[in-house]
Amino acid sequence: MQTPPPPDWRMPPGVNRGLWDYLHDPAVARDYDAGLADVALLGVDVRFVEEHCPRPGRLLDLGCGTGRLLVPFARRGYDVIGVDLSQEMLAVAREKAEAAGVRVRLLHANLAELDGLRDGCFDYAACLFSTLGMVMGAENRRRVVGHAFRLLRPGGRFVLHVHNRWFNAWNGPGREWLLRDGWGRLRGRAEGGDRVMPVHQGVAGLTLHLFTRRETVRLLTDAAFRIQEVRPISLREDGRLTWPWWFGGLRAYGYLIAAERPG
Repeated sequence: MQTPPPPDWRMPPGVNRGLWDYLHDPAVARDYDAGLADVALLGVDVRFVEEHCPRPGRLLDLGCGTGRLLVPFARRGYDVIGVDLSQEMLAVAREKAEAAGVRVRLLHANLAELDGLRDGCFDYAACLFSTLGMVMGAENRRRVVGHAFRLLRPGGRFVLHVHNRWFNAWNGPGREWLLRDGWGRLRGRAEGGDRVMPVHQGVAGLTLHLFTRRETVRLLTDAAFRIQEVRPISLREDGRLTWPWWFGGLRAYGYLIAAERPG
């Protein structure tokens, strides 16, 4: 029997009603891979992780979903652990790992509440497919990044993906949202960048925080990470943004960032 949702005031840190519904919908988890089969980013970000995490080691996937990063890296000899707040997603990830004949470890936990994991025990960490943007509240996002830093050994690498806030300038609804968001910040709203997304896989009310490049870099450097690469990405199949020097901050669909915990 499905657990009834808690009242809003008892939601886990960083989770709102839309995200709770998304995480607890079995249909979302079961249809997740098929629904995203044609999304080019799913290959682009995995290749980016391969570039920056080149040798087998201990890999932590924050917001692992159905295990799309865990299974291929486990095949290559990495010791992988996936963390997700969706038991439904973790169940699919477990089935995929069993079908592939690989060992993965899975942890049902909130990314903002990982105090039970031991410091400095991972070589690599990843938080992909705008997972960090699903965490509501700037303080909760800082906690997630802080956990990533704490859990990495000195010299460990963290790979992050975020969506670019300014990409919304290229369509009418996006421009309207940018104007409302900017006006709200001018009127003293605590933070901007949160956009309620259209109905996604049958779930309404899912909010996504959209980042600027500067905001993302500052979030990482404030946690004491050292930036290795910030790669703007496009909607092309290879993810490459042509002529990034030409209004790249507006044209980038998002960013892939590699950062290192200093030795």
